[in-house]
Amino acid sequence: TLLSYHCHGLIPVGVSCAGVLLESHVAFHTWPTEGVISMDLFTCGSGKLIPTLPTIQQLFGVKAANEDADDPMMMWSHKLRGFRKGFVPEYNSRLNPLDADLGFEILGTHNFDIKKPLVSDVETDFQTVDVYEVMKPKQRRLSDYYKSLEDDGSYESLHPEFFAPDHILLLDGIIQSTRYGDAPYHESIVHPAMITHPNPKRVAVIGGGEGATVREILKHSTLEKVVMIEIDGGVVNLSTKYLPEWQDCSSIVHHDGCAEWCFDDERADLRIEDALAYFNDNFGSSSRFKSSAEHEAQFDVVIMDCLDPNDDHPFAKVLYTDDGYISSLYGALTDDGILVVQVGEAAAIDDAADENGSFENRSTMIKMLDAIGFKSIHIYEESHCQFGAPWTTLIAFKDVETRKRWYRSPAAVELDLSRRILPTKDGKTSLRYFDGATMKSYQMPSRAFEDNYCRQQDKPEECAEKVRFGNVEEVNVSSAYSPVFERHFS
Repeated sequence: TLLSYHCHGLIPVGVSCAGVLLESHVAFHTWPTEGVISMDLFTCGSGKLIPTLPTIQQLFGVKAANEDADDPMMMWSHKLRGFRKGFVPEYNSRLNPLDADLGFEILGTHNFDIKKPLVSDVETDFQTVDVYEVMKPKQRRLSDYYKSLEDDGSYESLHPEFFAPDHILLLDGIIQSTRYGDAPYHESIVHPAMITHPNPKRVAVIGGGEGATVREILKHSTLEKVVMIEIDGGVVNLSTKYLPEWQDCSSIVHHDGCAEWCFDDERADLRIEDALAYFNDNFGSSSRFKSSAEHEAQFDVVIMDCLDPNDDHPFAKVLYTDDGYISSLYGALTDDGILVVQVGEAAAIDDAADENGSFENRSTMIKMLDAIGFKSIHIYEESHCQFGAPWTTLIAFKDVETRKRWYRSPAAVELDLSRRILPTKDGKTSLRYFDGATMKSYQMPSRAFEDNYCRQQDKPEECAEKVRFGNVEEVNVSSAYSPVFERHFS
């Protein structure tokens, strides 16, 4: 609500204006010869500014008078004002998506040639969903993108997939998936476990609402059923509309029951329900009261693709530390089954032990998986997921013999992939990122995770200097998780 305003003419041309708003104030400055208007809009209260962007562009994005003039471009940023955490009693940044990745990585910077909200602040029954289309000038040139839209036979127009803007999915303000990180992330969380298991027929996915995890699983010819348990149907529906390639199986040669939309494949079973309740009811302690007809069949592979272990969210703590739930995951697996869990940002070389830092939940889960009976636990990293840091995946083996397949040569992995992975319609591999050489890079944990492991208060025996540098012939390893043993003795 404008209360008053005052303007000054500039020499030789242009104008600067300031206005007092009921909510705060607004100011703008014009440079007519350059065709530029800058505007600063300050508000107080809970009113949202992102929905006003189309109106601002319509009012101030005036096209130049000459016929050949380009359409106006708008560059903008959005920042929170005032004092919050530490100043406002009971303020919780988790409840404010603008105080997370959304605010810092996207809204708060001018460093985009394209920044467009496709889905803005949409509330589902469980969380807030945002989808942004962005283009960073350091990664792609706007001129190349425009050229890719033309039909002129240029390299750009023949390969538009290399020049398109990025699409970013955020849940409660946290980045979950990106167009250019899609293949590295989803292929790295699915195929290492699937190709390590000798014959994966039944697979379960916990979370994965955008659909790309299921898409990757459906590429395996051994698969008979993939069950995806996702609590938020709103995310699935929004992803179908705004991120269709995440759920696109149209290029893959499947079988008689194939479908262009991955969830229509006859092997896919989408269940919109609580994963904790599903696993506890079917594979937890209460499942023993069910009749044999009511029992759900076990899975060869279970993939947990949901909240990060360090998320400030009560549900995250349950997913990674609840004893009953962790036990039900073990019970859900066949005797040679494999559990896969995305466990967040990789440890840095100077980080404290997970148990004493922000990744306490990750440390707790590893110890619980060890105690419950998994024979081998391994962590690997992937650095191309577009999350701003290398991302880590935990893989736990219920059987030692299956674990041995983890260390196969790149050639052996490639041979298995050629036999199992369903091709595209033009006969090419349907994998865009994963191959035998990539698998080789996952087989050895990083030095950072070794050091992180050895910084525990109760330092494991194998962390002694003489052990770590190979001066003993035998090592007593009491845990299923030991990056020291893997790096020096496996």
